[in-house]
Amino acid sequence: MERENIRNFCIIAHIDHGKSTLADRFIQRARMVEERDWHDQVLDNLDIERERGITIKSQAVTLPFEAADGRQYELNLVDTPGHVDFSYEVSRAIASSEGALLLIDATQGVEAQTLSNMYMAVDHDLEIIPVINKIDLPAANLKMCYEQIEEDLGLEAENAVHVSAKQGTGVEELLEAIVERVPPPRGDLLAPLKANIFDSNYDPYRGVLVHIRVFDGRLRVGDRIRVWSNGATYDVEEVGRFRILLDRADELVAGDVGYLMAGIKNISDIRVGDTITNNSRPTDAPLPGFRPIKPVVFSSIFPLESDDYYELSRAMEKLTLNDASLVYEKDSSGALGFGFKCGFLGLLHMEVVQERLEREFDLSIVVTAPSVAYELDLTDGETILVDSPHDFPDHGSIKSAREPFIRASIMTPTEHLGNVIALCEEKRGTQTTMHYLDRKRVEVVYDMPLAEILYEFYDRLKSVSRGYASFDYELTDYRETEVVKLDILVNGRPVDALSQIVFAGHADARARVICRKLKEEIPRHQFKIPVQGAVGSRIVARETVNALRKDVTAKCYGGDVTRKRKLLEKQREGKRRMRQVGNVELPQSAFLSVLKGGEE
Repeated sequence: MERENIRNFCIIAHIDHGKSTLADRFIQRARMVEERDWHDQVLDNLDIERERGITIKSQAVTLPFEAADGRQYELNLVDTPGHVDFSYEVSRAIASSEGALLLIDATQGVEAQTLSNMYMAVDHDLEIIPVINKIDLPAANLKMCYEQIEEDLGLEAENAVHVSAKQGTGVEELLEAIVERVPPPRGDLLAPLKANIFDSNYDPYRGVLVHIRVFDGRLRVGDRIRVWSNGATYDVEEVGRFRILLDRADELVAGDVGYLMAGIKNISDIRVGDTITNNSRPTDAPLPGFRPIKPVVFSSIFPLESDDYYELSRAMEKLTLNDASLVYEKDSSGALGFGFKCGFLGLLHMEVVQERLEREFDLSIVVTAPSVAYELDLTDGETILVDSPHDFPDHGSIKSAREPFIRASIMTPTEHLGNVIALCEEKRGTQTTMHYLDRKRVEVVYDMPLAEILYEFYDRLKSVSRGYASFDYELTDYRETEVVKLDILVNGRPVDALSQIVFAGHADARARVICRKLKEEIPRHQFKIPVQGAVGSRIVARETVNALRKDVTAKCYGGDVTRKRKLLEKQREGKRRMRQVGNVELPQSAFLSVLKGGEE
C-alpha cells in the first residue's frame, strides 16, 4: 500500500464516552468479522473489560476502506486504554499516530480526561477531529457540545462529526473525514530502522508479540534488531499487520503499524515507548518520550487458605507474562502467612489484578490496604524509599519525610462546587486554580497527596456531586510531610497485617475507625479483649470486646454472702490469668472488614 493511502489514528476520550463501541462499528463496516463470530467490544480480550465497559489493554487493527472517490485506503486504528492509571500507554499510542478522534459524549459534554487527552494530542502535533457521540439519546445536547468544543477545547465546532456509535449513524462520514483530514505518515524508507513499541502481549507458543509503529526504514524477517533501552538483540522471525487475527507480511516499512515476533521469552525485556532499531545499522537517537513504568500504589496479596500459596505463586507468574507493569516480590505476615507484595499503576490496576486472580485462577485472596512509596531521610544521613509498614523505621530515626503528590483536575457543575472543595480540603488538597468554563460548569485544580485518593476519594467525589463531577490526575513530585506508622494491637499484641503508614494528623481518626470495625468482627471470648490503635508507644484509640459472662453464683441459694464473693473473686482471677496467656484468633472477616472498608 502506498504511504499516501495510509492513515494512522487513535481514539481518545473520557471514560465511558464510547471508544470501544465506535471501534466495533469501524470493524463491522470493514467486514473483518463474520456475523456468526461477532460480539460487542471485539477489541477487548478480557471479560472484565467487557463487563466494566473499559479498555485496559490497548489494541490495534488495520481497516481496509474504499473512499467515495473509489481509492483504497488502509486505516490503522490504535485503540487506547480509558483510565487515568494507563495514561502513559495512551501517550505512546498517541505518539504512534498522525490523527486523533476526540470523542465527546453528547449528554455529558467535555470532561476532565477529554481535556488532558487533547493536550497530549496537541503536544504530539496530531490532527484532531472532534466527534460528538451518542446523538441518538434523548438527553443529547448538541448546542452545549458546540460551545464546549469552541470555548474549552479551542477547536472549530463546525468541523465536529456527529455519530451514534451504538446505531452506526455517521460512521461512513467519520471514515471519510479521517481520509480527508488526517495526514499520511511521513518517514524515510532509506534511513536506519526506527520503530516505536506501543504495546506487547505474550503468546505461550511464540513468545512476546511486540506492537510497533515504524517511523523510518524497513523491517524484514531475518533482520537482527536491537532494543534501545537495554541493548538486547533478537532475530526477527515474523512481521505482519493486525486484521483482528494476525496477518503475516514480508516486511513493514516507514508509516506501517504492525507486529513482530523474535522469540522474546520475557515480556519485561520489552517496554512500552522503547525504540527498536537495526543492530548492524542503528539509528542515531531513540524516539522521544520513553520512560520506565514505575508502580505508584503498593499492596500485598495473600491466599485466604495458606495451602493455596503455590497456586497463587503460579497465577502471579502467568499474570506477569501479559502485564509487564505488575511488579511483585515475596512477602509474609504473622497473621496471613505467605504471600506477595505487589506494585500497581493505580487503584484500577490493583482491582483488575485482584479480579483476574479470583476469576481466571479460581483463587480466594486477601488484599491488604493500599499504600504509596514515601521518601524518608534518616538521622544517619541515609535516604530510603518505604512502601510497606513492615519496613518503616523507628520514628526517632526519621529526620524528614516526603510523599508523592498529584495534580488533580476536577470538573463539576457549579451547584456542587462547595461539596467538591470541602472534600478536597479534607483530603489535604491545596487549590491552585479555579476556572469557570461557562455559567454551569467549573474546573478546579488541586495539588494533593496521592495517598489521600486511595481511600474512597473517587466514590465520595461522585456521591457529593451526584455523579456529575469528572476527575483526572497526574503525578507531580514529592513534598514534605509528616507520616507515622499506625499499629493495631489486639489483646496487647500487634497484628502486622493491619499496620498502616498514615499522615500524622489523620492517625487518630483512622485508628478509631479500624478499632470500631474490629470490635464488631472479633468474637467474644471468656475474657475482655482490648483493641487498640498505637502510634509508637502512644495509644490513640481503644475499643473493648466484652467477655462472655458465666453466672458462677447460680448454684448458691441463700447462705453467707462471702461464698458468692469467693466464687466471683475466683472467676475474676481466672479471667485475669486467661487474658495474659489466652490467644485471640482473628477471623478472616475481621481482616476483610478493615482492608476493604476504607474510611467511614
